[in-house]
Amino acid sequence: MPTNPSHGWRYIGVGPDHWLYIAIGAPCNVCESKLPYATISRIKLNGKDFEVYAEGVRNSVGFDWDPVTKKLWFTDNGRDWMGDELPPDKLNNAPHAGMNFGFPYFYGDNKPDPEFGKMRSAKEMTPPAFELEAHVASLGMRFYTGKMFPSQYHNQIFIAEHGSWNRSKKIGYRVVMITLKNDKPVSQKIVVSGWLQGDKYWGRPVDLLVMPDGSLLVSDDYAGVVYRISY
Repeated sequence: MPTNPSHGWRYIGVGPDHWLYIAIGAPCNVCESKLPYATISRIKLNGKDFEVYAEGVRNSVGFDWDPVTKKLWFTDNGRDWMGDELPPDKLNNAPHAGMNFGFPYFYGDNKPDPEFGKMRSAKEMTPPAFELEAHVASLGMRFYTGKMFPSQYHNQIFIAEHGSWNRSKKIGYRVVMITLKNDKPVSQKIVVSGWLQGDKYWGRPVDLLVMPDGSLLVSDDYAGVVYRISY
């Protein structure tokens, strides 16, 4: 594994194909880098056959598989220093290997990056399935597969937004739900908030986990706690 400390955390998960998937962030805010940086890669559980599954992924800190279609979905954090409203974070869908999601050449819905946008063609890239707000710092995501919550939550995507750090007015610090219809995101809804009070925050959501009883756990690395949400 690469050892560069920039985006050096490794989100991992075992897919329905029994491969171990690993998010490997870019070693910078925005730059060209050698593989396997800026990828989601995978390796067999016996430690053999490491390969890049998806590239052009700046910094994914959460992914999950649709419980029905078994397709991979993941969050991706956009680059910094393009202003308060750009670039959006992204929710991406990678149903098969070999897709490129644009970084560092394109951001959002395949808009050219001001530094690298002339180097590649947008036709080579896969646009996001859904654009999240800029700088919300979308981290963990889960499909809700429990039975405790009402039916409108079943098999929908929950995302933990860690919250902005370099935006003039803070944003994020909440849990949102992305509603899917016919395998496509159609809307976003805030389901848990309150960590941000004015311009001050007392908590920062990081990841989510659906428990066997259907409750939802949310970790918070600022308050140093795990919340349990029941319906």
